[in-house]
Amino acid sequence: MADNDWKSRLGMVYSTDPDFEYRTDERPETETLPPARQQLRVWLDRRQRAGKVVTLVRGFVGRGADLADLARLLKTRCGVGGAAKEGEIVIQGDHRDRVVEILTKAGYGCKKAGS
Repeated sequence: MADNDWKSRLGMVYSTDPDFEYRTDERPETETLPPARQQLRVWLDRRQRAGKVVTLVRGFVGRGADLADLARLLKTRCGVGGAAKEGEIVIQGDHRDRVVEILTKAGYGCKKAGS
């Protein structure tokens, strides 16, 4: 941990122990698997979205930055908005067939799932 990483220590008051070392609960990010070893699932979802349909891509194993890059690729190729958060990619609209096609051409293991 860097000495100037004060944001991760917010909430820590003070310790009088001279041997105290502050530890955060953060776990290191897992390494991103190569596309051929990824097993992605593409879902359609309407829940908690005011009846609007979104395409979800789940099952990505790797760093958040790599997930964001993949989301950017899918959003650009589909020409829609979306986001990458909490380990899944959300693409606005029903683009399940197009997303599966894009992921397959990029070398990812990919299947349609759900409704």
